[in-house]
Amino acid sequence: MTGRRILELDVPAPCEWINSNDRRHHFAKAKLTKLWREAGRVAALGHEPFAGKVRIVAHIWKVRGGRWDAANYWPTVKAAVDGVVSAGVLDDDDWEHVEGPDMRRGGKGAPRIILTIEEAL
Repeated sequence: MTGRRILELDVPAPCEWINSNDRRHHFAKAKLTKLWREAGRVAALGHEPFAGKVRIVAHIWKVRGGRWDAANYWPTVKAAVDGVVSAGVLDDDDWEHVEGPDMRRGGKGAPRIILTIEEAL
């Protein structure tokens, strides 16, 4: 046991994913970003803030199996983490406050992001 605080946030998909390979119009992307940010904020509400630097790992769960690149979903994860900041759980998501986020494949299932936030050393 590390003795460090770990918070796991379940962020159900409120809409389509934002993929770095998408070529959407910026207005369409902004609408999705707003929805993911709000989903991250709602998932973080009521949790105690972290005082120091944290490490974030984002596990991405999708309906389909097969091959896909978790790193391409960084715009979705960024929006969800921005929501966690809006909820006051993190002071900021800059390099002084956050290591990561590291994107990982969560598995096949209900579309969601599981954010694991752990106090950094």
